[in-house]
Formats: sequence, C-alpha cells, structure tokens
Amino acid sequence: MEENLTPQETNDSNRIIQINIEEQMKTAYIDYSMSVIVGRALPDVRDGLKPVHRRVLYAMNDLGINSNKPYKKSARIVGEVLGKYHPHGDASVYDTMVRMAQEWSMRHTLIDGQGNFGSQDGDGPAAMRYTEVRLEKIAEAMLEDIEKETVDFQLNFDDSLEEPTVLPTRIPQLLVNGSTGIAVGMATNMLPHNLGEVVDGCIAFIDNREISAEDLMKYVKAPDFPTGGTIWGIDGVKQGFLTGRGRVVLRGKMQIDTKPSGREQIVITEVPYQVNRDSLCDKIGQLVISKTIEGIAHVNNESNEKEGTRIVIDLKRDAVANVVMNQLYKFTELQTSYGINNVALVKGRPRTLNLRELIQEFVEFRHEVVVRRTQYELREAQKRAHILQGFLIALDHLDEVIALIRSSATPDSAKEALVNAGWGLDEIQAKAILELRLQRLTGMEREKIREEYDSLMKLIAHLQELLGNEGLRYDVIKKELIEVKDKFATPRKSEITYLANEMNVLDFIAEEDVVITISHLGYIKRTSATEYRQQRRGGRGAKASRTREEDFIEHIFVASTHHTMLFFTEKGRCYWLKVYEIPEGEKSSKGRAIQNLMQLPTDDKVRAIIDVANLEDKEFVQSHYIVLCTKQGVIKKTLLEDFSRPRQTGVNAITIMEGDQLLDARMTDGSSEIMMAVKSGRAIRFPEDKVRPTGRGAIGVAGIEVDDANDEVIGMICVKKEDTEKTVLVVSENGFGKRTQIDEYRITNRGGKGVKTISVTDKTGPLVGILDVTEKEDLMITCKSGMTIRTSIADIREAGRATQGVKLINLQASDSIAAITKLDEMEEENTESIENPETPETPAAGETTEPVENPSE
Repeated sequence: MEENLTPQETNDSNRIIQINIEEQMKTAYIDYSMSVIVGRALPDVRDGLKPVHRRVLYAMNDLGINSNKPYKKSARIVGEVLGKYHPHGDASVYDTMVRMAQEWSMRHTLIDGQGNFGSQDGDGPAAMRYTEVRLEKIAEAMLEDIEKETVDFQLNFDDSLEEPTVLPTRIPQLLVNGSTGIAVGMATNMLPHNLGEVVDGCIAFIDNREISAEDLMKYVKAPDFPTGGTIWGIDGVKQGFLTGRGRVVLRGKMQIDTKPSGREQIVITEVPYQVNRDSLCDKIGQLVISKTIEGIAHVNNESNEKEGTRIVIDLKRDAVANVVMNQLYKFTELQTSYGINNVALVKGRPRTLNLRELIQEFVEFRHEVVVRRTQYELREAQKRAHILQGFLIALDHLDEVIALIRSSATPDSAKEALVNAGWGLDEIQAKAILELRLQRLTGMEREKIREEYDSLMKLIAHLQELLGNEGLRYDVIKKELIEVKDKFATPRKSEITYLANEMNVLDFIAEEDVVITISHLGYIKRTSATEYRQQRRGGRGAKASRTREEDFIEHIFVASTHHTMLFFTEKGRCYWLKVYEIPEGEKSSKGRAIQNLMQLPTDDKVRAIIDVANLEDKEFVQSHYIVLCTKQGVIKKTLLEDFSRPRQTGVNAITIMEGDQLLDARMTDGSSEIMMAVKSGRAIRFPEDKVRPTGRGAIGVAGIEVDDANDEVIGMICVKKEDTEKTVLVVSENGFGKRTQIDEYRITNRGGKGVKTISVTDKTGPLVGILDVTEKEDLMITCKSGMTIRTSIADIREAGRATQGVKLINLQASDSIAAITKLDEMEEENTESIENPETPETPAAGETTEPVENPSE
C-alpha cells in the first residue's frame, strides 16, 4: 500500500508517533491533577493560602489599598488580579474576596468590606461594581517585609510580571482561619482556631523543640469557630491534633426563656459554623409538619447584623423544653460534625500534618523569613554605610574634591578623577559624591552624616550577630508573635464541653453545700445553704420562693455540689442528676421545671431524693441498699448497685400496684431499723433484715397495715441501732409536733398495725411527717402557702407516744403544713438566731425560700 503513497504522504506518516493511549491518558490526568493540587485546591503550609487568595492580597497591597487608605471598588481589584496574576473567571476572584470579608466565614477577616457581602442566612453578595474593599490590618501583617526579599518570586502567566510564591506572614494563618478544598484524589478540611492559643502553641514549640502534639494541646485547646457554638466532646479533636485526621461535633447554643404568659420558648443564639439560619428554620418547620418534633408552636428567625443570631422557637403549653432541644440537636443542623483532614502543601507536596507539624512548619518558615530579612537589611545597611564612608572621605578632603570636580570636563571624567585621587574611593562612592547636594556640606548636615554612619555601624553589628546566633533569631520570632497576639487576638468564641468519659468535670466545680428545693408543681433549684436563717420554735417563718398560688415547696434537701442525686417518682421510676447540673437560683426565685433537666413525664412527679457521694465507688454501692415505701404500706429493699448506672430515660425502681404510689426512699447499710407512720397517728418499728433484697422490678412486701380507705403512709425512717442520740420527730398538719425516744416503740414484725405515735385530734390534724433527728440538727417546715420556718431540733421538747406535742409554727386559718425536713448541722455564724420564741414574728423584709418536701438523705 505504501507504493501508492505520494512523497508528501510518506513524510506525514513518518512524523506520526505511535503511543499507548492508556499511558497518554494516565500522564495527562496526572499532570492535570498535580496542577489542581498545587495551583488551585490545597493551601501552602507556610502562609495557609491558596494561589487565588495570595494573588488578591498581593494585588491589593501592590495597589496600596491598605487599612488606612480609602476603600476601592471590588471590580477594580478583580480586574487587577485577572489581568496580572490569575487568568480565570472573575467569579472565582470575587467569591474569594467576598469570603475573606465575611466575619461568619473567617475567624479573622483579611479584607475589610464596605457594602453588601451577603449574610449568614444565605443571602448572596452584591455585584462587584457595588461593593468596596481594603486590606485589614491583620492582612497587612501577612504582607509585611515582602519588599525585603524575604520570599521567592515567580513569573506570572505571561512572564510579564513577578508574583510571590508565598507571603512572609507573621500570622499562623493556616491554623487561625483554616482552609477547605477538593483536589483530584485528595481533599483538605482544616478548621479555624483561636489566634491567641495558636501563638501560645508556637512560643511553646520555640521554647521546647521536642514538645509533643499532646503537650501542645494544653495551649491550642480545640478549634474556634467564627460563629461560636459549643464543641461537644474533645476525643475527635484530640485525634485530629495527634494524627491530622479527626472529627469535631459542634452544637449551636440555645437557652430557655419564659414569656410573660408563662409559656416557655427556646432561643437559639449561636448556630454551628457554615449553617444557613433560614434553611435551619425551614428544616425545623418541616420536622414540625411531619410530626417528627412535637411541642413547637412557632419558629421565627429574628437575627440581624447588630444583635447577631436570634431564632425564637415558641413551645406549646404542655411541651418539655429539654426534650425539644434534644430533638433539635438530633434532627437538625444545630448539631453538626466536621471532619478534620489537615492536608497542605509542604515544599510543593501534599502532606497530612498533625498539630505539632503544622506549628513546626510555620515556625521554621518564620525563621527563614527572619534570616532572609536580616540578610537583606544587612546588605542595604552595608551599601548605605559604604556610601556614607565615601561622604566622610570627601568631607575630609572637601576643598580638593571641589577643585577636582570644577576642573573636570564631564561627570564621567570627574568620577574617574575621584577614583584615581588616591583617597580610597570606588566608583559607587564617587558617583554618590557627585550626586551629593550642596546643602549636605553645611556643618549641621556633615554632623548628621557622621551620626548616621555611626548608627549604621551599630545596626550592622547587630544584624551580623543576629545572623550568627540562632537563639537571638528565635527570640525575634517570639517577640513578633507576642506583638501579633497583643494586637489581633480575641477571646475564644466556641466553648468546649467535655463529655463524661473524657474528664472529671468535678475538678472544675467548687465543692459547697447547697439546699435543693422542689415545688409541688415540679420546679427545682439549688441555693446556698447559708441563705436560710434560723428561727426559734413558734416563729412565723420567712416567705419562700415565688411560686404560683397553687404551688408550694414539697422537697428540701442539703447536698454537696459534687454529689449525685437519685430522684424517685410516685410511679416508681428512678432518675439521676448531678447536683452541679441543677440550676442555681436565689432563695426567692421559682427555679427551673424539672422536666427540662431530666426526661420526667408530665404526669409523674418526684417523691423522694437520695444523695450519693460517689456512684462509682464499687465497695460502697455493693454494701448499701435503697429502701422504698408506698402510700399503701408496701416496703421494698434493693441493692444500691442496681441504681449505679445512670440512664437518661430513668429506670424502674419498684412496680407500683394500681391505686398506690411511691412515697419515700432511704439509703441504708443493711443493718438499720425501719419505722413507718400512717396519717391516723400509728407507727411500726421492725428490723431491716425482715425485708429481703429484691431486684428493681419487684413489687415489695407489706410494711404496715393500712386498712382504712382514708388512711395512708405519710413517711418512713431508717435508724441505725447505734444511733442512740436519735429521737423520732412527728409533726401534724396543724403545726403540732414532738420528739419521742425510739425505744418507746417496741420492735415487731413487719406488716402489723403498729402503735400510737401521736394523739390525732381535730386540733392537731392528721399526721404529715416523721423524721429521725438529733439535737444538733435543724428542722425546716414548709407550708402550703409557701411560708417556711427553720428551727433548732433542740427547741422541740421530748414527749411520750400518746401526747399531741407542742405548737411548732403559728399557721393562718387557711394554711397547713405541706412538708418537713431536717438540715444537717449548720455552723452558727451562718445562721441568725431570733430570740423571741413565744411571740410570732413577721417575715424579714425581702426574705424568701423555696418549696420542698420530705427528702431522703
């Protein structure tokens, strides 16, 4: 076939090179991917910028659009960048500028924008012809010293100009503002951090080059997002810091407010990073329509630039705010996770870096910049000193120099004459002398030349010392970093919440005794125990917390902030709550609805509280029991270990029969004596070992006989045999009470009728409470009106079982006692004694307390 080809066709076929298409595609794609990796998608580890960011900042600096200059149109900068350095679409440049000016996108904005740059609600920016920009001061710190040959330059796309390969930044920009990018076959997702923390980490690295990434976490604690939020757990963050790959869970911030109408509302004040607020509201609305979340009546985005984020969620009247908040975290972007993938270019190659490597690369780059800047300054100083030296030589031979110049025909001949005059001048010095203005020859100017030369020689000596001493160079880096921190660092915006398995939160909680109060309608709070002053028997009491008219304090309890509270409800469920998690309130405040702190159904209520110092103490929980009693006289004993594993939804503590409800719970060591009392004035005493231990789901056994439909158990006490100081205190509804020796109650078997404990009459009213007390303790009495009185147990005299006792509190005709509890020994200086025991007293002005009942200790 080749015989028929023309000479021209033969030459063409000889120029065709046969190649393997697989190899060609592989080579072409690798070239493309490397172009994307190096020239577009990944940041440089040194200045933390991608080429487009670097070109925008350099172009603005080149145009002189600094923070102290007027704003310039964005379109002008976009044109400058496109025409000189970045031959791509104008949208890519303008979008970059916009993002660098958005305070919700950047932890520290690099561009100061004027005009509409979009919003956190997803609104787009105005067109580039409408907006104006200039550099932020922090961006100027990134460009500082660029004119001192501190970084390498490369030719631009058409070889007509030069652009920097990296900026000589003083800011650890990559860690501070983070970066995201999708390249070919790899991606990066670096989160923003707090500038002050990063600087502290850099200084710690300079002080100790062997420092580990784990030790650096003491300084750089976690990412710090521009929109705030709460980092939920630190394990994923730690993994990211140690390996360069991890996961951060970020939650928005919510608070519960109560409207004047009494309804509660959830107010979102911070949303996670890069979450669109309008989209979030739409999503919540969709979840409400689909009934995925119930209890929300209305959602409104009230956010604005001045006040920031404010999304108001109105709740329905029967909604439990805490449950709704948990659902919002579960089903919406109010809880968002971010993958940490610290990939950056190191010497032109992509690498995954941990925290230590990121800081090391930045510090080493700063060291290189300081060395190159010092070398440049030394060169310039030596050049200037060389010229000044020539001036000084000329001044020493001033008349001869003037005569020589006057006699020369041309400048070149004058320069040659000066060089050949024998004074040691070279061509550079001779040229500078010829360009010297005559005014520099005056006496004052001549002195300035000598002073400038002397100061330059000192500077040269300092610069030479700097180049010869690495320690001095690192001191310079530290000094400049501290200046950056002082000038630009801001407080952390994102809070860190450590999960229970990550650290001991108690290390951060001050240990103190507090009074925990729960009202009849289920409002709970904790108050310092010293706020309740002591009164003598017969006083009128102090006004308790502000509650609704139908509400009163039902439980009152003293515990340490480091303890765990076990809450037992009338339906036989057990819930857990750390004391420090209970909201703090003044003595007069209402408190927070208990349903918002634990998942308690609206038709259930707390009946008993037990204070446990440490549920993780195996020996303790295996040697103690929870004794439960019901209104119908059932008693049950279960090992404390069965209640040592908290669950958010609670556990079943006892199976309650229809028509009955849990009344009280006590913690014992297994060797106590149990006493139960009923409304009609009877009480029974029997050894605890008569009740065998059973599991949480058991029903229990008979404790005391309740054979009257109007009668019911009103309380239970558990007394150790060795507690000889203890007496039995009983109180009736109309304010009568007495103390009786325990031995007056004979020991019987459980399930009997018991014996009389107080003489119940119309005057005394039915029995309402029974306590085991000592004379060192105080009694807190709470009335249904909300009035409380605290009195010393020692002021209540002892009397026999069959008596009706003495008047403990003066009640108004319509009032009655709701609950009694004892407070452990309180120091006298923390209480105020009222010395008039016989005269009823009026409440002290402004004095109040909160409502609560019979708690278990």
